[in-house]
Amino acid sequence: MNSKQTRRDFLSAAGASATTFTILKSGSARTYTANEKLNVAHIGGGGRAGSNLRGTSSENIVAICDVDWQRAAEGFATYPRAHRYRDYRVMLDELDQQIDAVVVSTPDHSHFPAAMAAIGRGKHVYCEKPLTHSVWEARTLTQAARKAGVATQMGNQAQADKDTRIIQEYIIDNAVGPVTEAHIWTDRPSRGLFGEYWPQGVTRPADAPPVPDTMDWDLWLGPAPERPWNPAYAPFNWRGWWDFGTGALGDMGCHYFDPVYRALKLSAPETVEAVSTRVNEETYPLGSMVTFRFAERENMPAVTVKWYDGGLRPERPAALQEGDVMGANGVMLVGTEGILMTPWGEPWEMFPRQLGLDYGKPPEVLQRSPGHHEEWVAACKGGPSAGSNFDWAGPLTEGVLLGNIALRSQLRDDLTGKRLHWDSQQMRFTNHEAANTFLRRDYRDGWGI
Repeated sequence: MNSKQTRRDFLSAAGASATTFTILKSGSARTYTANEKLNVAHIGGGGRAGSNLRGTSSENIVAICDVDWQRAAEGFATYPRAHRYRDYRVMLDELDQQIDAVVVSTPDHSHFPAAMAAIGRGKHVYCEKPLTHSVWEARTLTQAARKAGVATQMGNQAQADKDTRIIQEYIIDNAVGPVTEAHIWTDRPSRGLFGEYWPQGVTRPADAPPVPDTMDWDLWLGPAPERPWNPAYAPFNWRGWWDFGTGALGDMGCHYFDPVYRALKLSAPETVEAVSTRVNEETYPLGSMVTFRFAERENMPAVTVKWYDGGLRPERPAALQEGDVMGANGVMLVGTEGILMTPWGEPWEMFPRQLGLDYGKPPEVLQRSPGHHEEWVAACKGGPSAGSNFDWAGPLTEGVLLGNIALRSQLRDDLTGKRLHWDSQQMRFTNHEAANTFLRRDYRDGWGI
């Protein structure tokens, strides 16, 4: 659908509303009857968006926006009555009075401007993980959502799983004693959970093939620096590029860190440092290890959290026996009396095994979730806040993305191998001013916030 306004008009309006957090109109002003449905617009109609369309299928899907209509074809076919758009700014302007809530399922680099545009119009927002592309964006988006009073949720679906409640209950019951170490590992980007792969540790392709007829490449780039289209970037491989994605850590960190943050009551780390395979200006490294250190809190000791990607893993604990599987993706909490571990997606287990057999299961003291998307829909209609609302998801995303700053800092000789000290309140590193340049990014002309 075509807008009667110029693109410059939309860019100007979007930039102004985001900068001042002005709430133009509120789609959340009305109240809802028990059976009334939300009018939901989706930014993103293909790929990851398919799951979010299904997750909100109980509501009215009034619009689907995607810069690549071939990739969005299944979504369009499933919801033939939904309005179709390429530019979410046009969609939000033309359907402002019809939209109650917005789901953002774009590549990482477009999460922030799309979510801010929706929040600026008073819409409830569900945004895929990681919440943003930079630490500054995470802080700014969180503040904007809080000021607008809208219902929010980040797309780290496992936060709603019963196993996330169970690991919290183990810690509440002091099942393995005070936890002083946590280890989190993934085989991404070398092989994802579903066999997918995206390149890291590579340089920019030199060729510039023609843009597919179905794609608006300029809109896909959005706030990112201009460059020719290449299948090395879209529709899938964008995750490994600094300009578009957040690498293996950004892809899986908000999933895997969430139960650790909840169980150990973590907030911002005090320090972060990284080692990795070779780093370049274009893509994330093939493999890395990032160490986060957190201070004492709420009668819990200081804890070190270590992240491993690219197939790297922590040293196998002596508490595991022959045949005990750590898995290609997993999380491990090390207490003074034992270990809790999950090969990601499997139930938590206690080691040594005899300790787990003697202990059994923790008392069930936490309420279970009705479902990740269901939490958000209920919050939009006046129910309790969703489990990964932006007041939770924003600080979690900040913590994860600090790891990427430590990785990128290795591009500078004066920062390579350095432990960066973080002041969360002031949102700056206190011991290396140069690292602060990575807290936010520059935006392409017309997309500034």
